[in-house]
Amino acid sequence: MIARTFNRIVWALVLGGAVFLAARMAWAGAPVLGALLLAAALFAAWVYTSARAHAPRYLLPGLATFAVFVLMPLLYTVYIAFTNFSGEHLLSQDRVRAWFAQDLYAPDDARYAFRLHPAAVPGQYQIVVPMGAGDLGRNLLISRPFTTNEAAAGQPVTLALNVVAPTAKPLGIRDVVAARPWLNRARFTPPGATTPLRLVSLRALGYRLPLWDEQDGRLVNALTGKVLVPDPERGNYVDKTTGEPVGPGWRVWIGTENFRLIFGDPAIRAPFLKIFGWNVCFALLSVATTFAIGVVLACLLQWKALRGRAIYRTLLILPYAIPAFIPILVFKGLFNEGYGEINHVLSALFGIAPHWFTDPWLARAMILIVNAWLGYPYMMIIASGMLQAVPDELYEATAIDGAGPWTNFAKVTLPQIFPPLFPLLIASFAFNFNNFSLIYLLTGGKPDIVGSATVAGTTDLLVSYTFRMAFKDSSARFGFASAVATLLFIVVALLAWQQLRWSRPAPAAKGGR
Repeated sequence: MIARTFNRIVWALVLGGAVFLAARMAWAGAPVLGALLLAAALFAAWVYTSARAHAPRYLLPGLATFAVFVLMPLLYTVYIAFTNFSGEHLLSQDRVRAWFAQDLYAPDDARYAFRLHPAAVPGQYQIVVPMGAGDLGRNLLISRPFTTNEAAAGQPVTLALNVVAPTAKPLGIRDVVAARPWLNRARFTPPGATTPLRLVSLRALGYRLPLWDEQDGRLVNALTGKVLVPDPERGNYVDKTTGEPVGPGWRVWIGTENFRLIFGDPAIRAPFLKIFGWNVCFALLSVATTFAIGVVLACLLQWKALRGRAIYRTLLILPYAIPAFIPILVFKGLFNEGYGEINHVLSALFGIAPHWFTDPWLARAMILIVNAWLGYPYMMIIASGMLQAVPDELYEATAIDGAGPWTNFAKVTLPQIFPPLFPLLIASFAFNFNNFSLIYLLTGGKPDIVGSATVAGTTDLLVSYTFRMAFKDSSARFGFASAVATLLFIVVALLAWQQLRWSRPAPAAKGGR
């Protein structure tokens, strides 16, 4: 009874916290996330308090982790793919309007020095503005005492000649700098003026007016009369006359426009198809080379007549034990076209110095060589374990028939280890299809594809191509990069699904004995 009461109290506190956080999220402008959080908390409370939900209690932590770290990022990426989200469309429409509201112009170039004094009442201040030359004591405009909250709210503070002058000394430049956050918003109205004075420097006030006047959703330039109208399809304010976008934009839903660019724009489609073709070839060749090298080395290490097998096995596993980025950077130095040891050796022996990083085909060959070095130990370890399960009687039977090493490998070893290895080959294919660190550290995707409308390289994989568009391109095209990432996910999922279908055993024939 006590445990049940304690459990209810705990869940009541959890639900209370969830309601509070959901309300804060809704107040901050994220009602959907708040509703999801509240729904998740209610569902968890039901699962762990209901007598009918015993089994889901063990599944909920894993499902929640999957939803937070896999499903939510995936759905958000797909959502971004259907928007114009980019470095030029980061803000909301309200913030874009606020950005235009920051543009000011000076109807009068006059500037008036000021002094900021503490008032007689603690927490209040007064502004003193000397007007004109001569005796400053006769030409001082002095404000009434005001609080920082009044100034920060932009409430006009009247300047007058008949206000009692402050007796405290004026604040120094350091204190004025500290007061700038609220002083920037303060407005001071001189006698007979309709335009308030505002801070234009740390020691001067001046007249400033908004450059853009909002009228029925349009923005009108106060000096030139230019009219900007919002374009909800493009997410920009555009010039009403020319249609050219002006200023930053906001994120809007554009449907399948990013996907149409990938397949409809020749300047984008051609590099994308080249990268996709190279991506598939890279993944297949990487799996084939690492599998071949790993299986051959595993078979050699199984040879009982070979002395020092433990030493060889340890040395061959070392590339797998070292963090991958270290060998990649080492190989980057070895393949350097100017001072790399590989070109020094090739130049001394054959008189050639290949351009590993500038020739597209040599750059791709270099990537495959490095990836084979990084990947064969994994295949060798797995194949060595599979070879332990192959019965020795099979080799004894083939030896009686006079079979040689190649026949043993082709007729016995490979058929025995390939079926259980096939799922691992599928996983290796998926990993290499998204092998970002190798491309990023070794070539960075370069050399670039000439004539591409996006930052695309001949050694780019789709994952590095997406990264470069999102974070290396000057326009930071997050929506377009998300569209490529969505296609990448679909391609990898389809290929993995198809390969899993191939790995299924054939159904047994019906009938017979």
